[in-house]
Amino acid sequence: MKLSLRGEYALRALLVLGLNVDRNVVRIQEISEHQNIPKRFLEQILNDLKSGGFVLSKRGVAGGYRLALPPDEIRLAAVIRHMEGALAPVSCVSERFYEKCSCPDESRCAIRSVMGEVREAIVRVAERVTVGELCERWRKLQQQPLDVADYEI
Repeated sequence: MKLSLRGEYALRALLVLGLNVDRNVVRIQEISEHQNIPKRFLEQILNDLKSGGFVLSKRGVAGGYRLALPPDEIRLAAVIRHMEGALAPVSCVSERFYEKCSCPDESRCAIRSVMGEVREAIVRVAERVTVGELCERWRKLQQQPLDVADYEI
């Protein structure tokens, strides 16, 4: 699995909405500025997230977006599958997006065997982590000191 820019931006938008879950809505402009996401691209992504049932929108001057579910109920795996498709690194090990591979004997393919293990590791983490946990990690990381580069001349 390779997370595209679209998928990454979707997770980053959900992070901002999760961090602001106590607010009625968050404006697109605010999400765009907070995460450095082009506004036009973000609008498309938020529409995709809305069609997937992850966010709700409110139109008008006081409009914006909010999470459709509590942050702890939105799993990263569901978002990634909605935005990207399979979590598997190759389609022949995908459970939801399976496609036959080109190897001569799929059942005895060493590469497929390893990629199956990679898929399982990805699924294990992506199914466990929620937007709520993502927000908690963000808060903890913000408390860490900035890495200051150490240069020697």
